[in-house]
Amino acid sequence: MAQSPEMRASDADRDRVAAVLREHTAQGRITVEEFNERLEQVYQSKTYGELAKVTADLPEVDLRERAARTPAVPAQKGGLHPGMRAAWAAWASASAVNWVIWLIISLSSGEAIYPWPVWVMGPWGAILLISTIFSPRRR
Repeated sequence: MAQSPEMRASDADRDRVAAVLREHTAQGRITVEEFNERLEQVYQSKTYGELAKVTADLPEVDLRERAARTPAVPAQKGGLHPGMRAAWAAWASASAVNWVIWLIISLSSGEAIYPWPVWVMGPWGAILLISTIFSPRRR
């Protein structure tokens, strides 16, 4: 059965049009402000005709083809998720800064002071280690 403009649209239909608008925004056809305005219109639309008006001035986009060309997960070095690699880098940087501060204080006071950076590194590193070991990507 063909979709007539007067037929009611479903939430899935509105979501498909929203995905098309996101793709057009990513390709630079519409600005973020236009995207927000059109997205509001999409979710206020009740019929197929109203949905069609939102994208009438845009070329058709085949989202299935786009998904086939774009890898679902970007290539990753070392098998870690990019977010996890960033978390480890932040941990290493903060730990290095704390140890340098500890070293400067110890040298300037003339004696080795309590190694307080372990209290920064330890819990944070333990949580990261557990997260890395039990992350879905590592299974």
